[in-house]
Amino acid sequence: MHLSMWTYPWDIQDQGLEAIAAELRDRAGLNTVSMATSYHAGRFLQPRSPKQKAYFPEDGTVYFRPDESLWQDRVIRPLMAGNVGERGDMLEALVSEREKTGLKISCWTVCLHNSRLGMLHPDHVTRNAFGNANYYNLCPSSPAARDYVVTLVRDITTKYRPDMVELESPNFMGFAHEYHHEKDGVGLNAEDDFLLSLCFCDHCTARAGKVGVPIEGARRTVAHFIAELCERAVPERQFPDFPAAGIDAFRDHPELHAFLAWRSEPVTSLIGEITAAADPASRIVLIDLKDGWLGGVDLAAAGKLCDGVLLCCYDMPPDAVGDVIRTGRAAIGPEKFLGVGLRVFYPEVGGPAILAARAKAAVDAGADGVNFYNYGLIPAKRLDWVRAAVDAIG
Repeated sequence: MHLSMWTYPWDIQDQGLEAIAAELRDRAGLNTVSMATSYHAGRFLQPRSPKQKAYFPEDGTVYFRPDESLWQDRVIRPLMAGNVGERGDMLEALVSEREKTGLKISCWTVCLHNSRLGMLHPDHVTRNAFGNANYYNLCPSSPAARDYVVTLVRDITTKYRPDMVELESPNFMGFAHEYHHEKDGVGLNAEDDFLLSLCFCDHCTARAGKVGVPIEGARRTVAHFIAELCERAVPERQFPDFPAAGIDAFRDHPELHAFLAWRSEPVTSLIGEITAAADPASRIVLIDLKDGWLGGVDLAAAGKLCDGVLLCCYDMPPDAVGDVIRTGRAAIGPEKFLGVGLRVFYPEVGGPAILAARAKAAVDAGADGVNFYNYGLIPAKRLDWVRAAVDAIG
């Protein structure tokens, strides 16, 4: 069974490879490390670090040494984090010591969530119905953005040959909580956030138009709804069966409904192109959430083109975790890898029993593995909670 923990390269640098491998393998009972190889900005409280209790990673950088021969003619190119030059290539260290540590290597790879690249390439980001840019989200319809992600994964897999690559954000992203210091005095509800996230950039317009999707009518409809939500004194629900009904929540608006039915195409095809270009020695899996359709993910279609899916079930009771995994298994079929992502944050997880119950519910429902979040962000004593969860599914 795949048993891994999401980990940052600076965690490995701070703790030392030998020490972190021993903790993951012997204390937590894991057999894989999922290291961030492409990541975004943030501010992290680092309880494990002896020196860096607060850490601010560079925005939109990669944590490996790119093969320049692959990037010479690309419009969008990666930037290697200064961390790699200053403190070492931890992906190379993990791969070279794979037999010694006994840990498999998974590359946790953020794809289109990249504010640095979005600011540099505003013609390739998602844009709402008013044409306003979402700089944090490169658009999956943009040829240059697609080329960037496909080449990124090809570079990682051909140079380092990890056991797995985990694709985070190869899709459209939401509006709220994706950038820094966001201000919302309206009080957006879930459907408002979704409407603001819908992309009508030139690339989506062209791609959808080629197959007859009424994208301009859809844009006008969405712009009308956004204008209305901005006029209300307090938020109101317009679509009472959203998000449970999926895109059918918008069935009374045919042009919007047709656009939403098409919207998964650029995401699905991008996942297929990533997998096709990757070294076959590395399994390619998608990181997704419940209701992934909100980001344009068609789980069944994507599952046919990649090697599996990791479904994050944060802050859910065990019964709900089981439901998500059963739904995921039904979508991707019995042969593909299906993992569950569980967070080890307090108070979401108050002790080992609830983490163990969630892990057991996932495995009982058909999960092939568990990823725990996140090594450097939790106190060392919670590794014992992880071990309790591993023992529960043993």
